[in-house]
Amino acid sequence: MKARTGILTLGILFAALTVCFAANSSLGTWKLNEAKSKLAPGMPKNLTVVYAAAGDDIKVTIDGVDGQGKPTHNEWTGKFDGKDYPVTGDPNSDARAVKQVDARHITLTVKKGDKVTMTGKIVVAADGKSRTVTVSGTDKAGKKVTSTAIYDKQ
Repeated sequence: MKARTGILTLGILFAALTVCFAANSSLGTWKLNEAKSKLAPGMPKNLTVVYAAAGDDIKVTIDGVDGQGKPTHNEWTGKFDGKDYPVTGDPNSDARAVKQVDARHITLTVKKGDKVTMTGKIVVAADGKSRTVTVSGTDKAGKKVTSTAIYDKQ
């Protein structure tokens, strides 16, 4: 009976650890690999993206350049639960909704006011060393754009 309880306890512990680490595959610092990316011309570039635990939330800090090459900085703190959370520092968005689909897949929705301006997906490679961010939406002129950005984990 004690052996069975011990094995069950270890099994539950292992499962819990697996879920915790799988849910955090995005945590860390990611740097844009421009050579491998296919970015829409004139669109902002997120050069460095940092995902960090902030209590029960995830804080995402993004440093990059806008379409004219000027430096940008914005932040988002929330849960990967698909609900809208406010964005600070980004003139193109007020809120982002991020949802963890599974251990390596995330979907995202970007809004300005009540209007969805961009949707996308993030896929972390099986080895955890890179991730692919594919987004589509409309630019300021209303033109449809699609970009695929490849990031390397630092």
